[in-house]
Amino acid sequence: MENTYYLAIDIGASSGRHILGWMENGKIRIEEIYRFQNGLVKKNGHLCWDMDHLFYEVVEGLKKCDRLHRIPKSVGIDTWAVDFVLFDKNGNLLGSTVAYRDGRTKGMDEVVYKKIPEAELYARNGIQKQIFNSIYQLVAIQQNEPAVLSSANYFLMVPEYLNYLLTGVMKNEYTNATTTQLVHAQTRDWDYELMDRLAIPKEIFGAISMPKSPVGALKDSIAARVGFQTEVVLPATHDTGSAVMAVPSTSDDHIYLSSGTWSLMGIERLIPDCSEVSRKHNFTNEGGYHYRYRYLKNIMGMWMMQNLRKEFKHAYTFEELYQLAHIGRYFTSTVNVNDESFLAPESMREALQMYCKRTGQAVPETECELLYCVYHSLAKCYAETVAEIEEVTGKRFAQIHVVGGGCQDSFLNGLLQKHTGKNVYAGPVEATAIGNLMAQMLKDDVFEDLSEARQMVAKSFDVKAITPVF
Repeated sequence: MENTYYLAIDIGASSGRHILGWMENGKIRIEEIYRFQNGLVKKNGHLCWDMDHLFYEVVEGLKKCDRLHRIPKSVGIDTWAVDFVLFDKNGNLLGSTVAYRDGRTKGMDEVVYKKIPEAELYARNGIQKQIFNSIYQLVAIQQNEPAVLSSANYFLMVPEYLNYLLTGVMKNEYTNATTTQLVHAQTRDWDYELMDRLAIPKEIFGAISMPKSPVGALKDSIAARVGFQTEVVLPATHDTGSAVMAVPSTSDDHIYLSSGTWSLMGIERLIPDCSEVSRKHNFTNEGGYHYRYRYLKNIMGMWMMQNLRKEFKHAYTFEELYQLAHIGRYFTSTVNVNDESFLAPESMREALQMYCKRTGQAVPETECELLYCVYHSLAKCYAETVAEIEEVTGKRFAQIHVVGGGCQDSFLNGLLQKHTGKNVYAGPVEATAIGNLMAQMLKDDVFEDLSEARQMVAKSFDVKAITPVF
């Protein structure tokens, strides 16, 4: 019998990939069939995404399915959160797709808080304050390009825009919508009263759809280009939402760490916590599959390591980087990995050195010291986050599941185990794509529910128990 294929298009800040998934011999099988580069481009003084390039690559990867004669029954796209496009009434793009790492949102939090106090804002949406959240981006447009916002008729986040280009259908998705900070945590719908208070035009936001919802068939012109017809389906379009779906545990007794360019660390909850205690700990209540809440913290993650690696003269392998970091374990300086100076520095090396200098610590000079400084700081931040989760929830957790590309970093995983004393498990690596595929398979009744799908992930993919590094 022929396999039924599903296609996950998983796009991150530095690369994207097309991954086919199917069931075979009672397990989920996956295969990467296409990969492409992504990155920020400077446009009109801003850091932007090249959406034309991204859509071109989405289509090229679909063409590969045709060449392989493996036509997917459905396709789902996930990307990072918070970034969006605006359209006018004729469907024309307004302005550039400015990226969250751009500096245009500086000071916009104060503009927002003049209209709604920070504590009240959190009580409404339970979303962690990050200066690049969509709410601050929209207010930045309002302040600096008011004509753009007043001309807008439609708001689509990045994966929703790519869906629109494929199908001609505009549809907003729940998990990503919550990251805008414009969705009410209790109603799980757009907070129109909040939009009125901020003078953000509420008519540009469409009805919110859940993961598993169909978007539509490919436009005829797209089907002709790629060589086949298929259905576009909403996964959890926020990549973390998809990654958390693929955590290989059906027990509530675990903390997850979705490890990639960003580190997202938290737990799943059925009821949001929008309390003042939660706000002061800076936890977020992002939307998850089937109205679950991803109660987590955003931590800077492998972004710091990726940028350091680019500055090193030698192209070290990952194993060599771990060895260098291990050599530098004598170095004791640590940094706040979530400090804004690490968000988009010209030089990550200099940003680390300047932070240590201004905080009166020893300044890292060698590659070993720089690497261990980042590793140690990340592990320390993870351990502090674990302690905060347990303090806020009043519950002890025995396990940490590390998923995503960063779960391959054995040195960081070992430090995590050492700093927390928890049982740490790493895998699956392709958690985001697997979660994307799971949503499509759940729509197709391959699995009865999320619990059954997670059991299948644990059965299908390698999950390793981590031991301390030293």
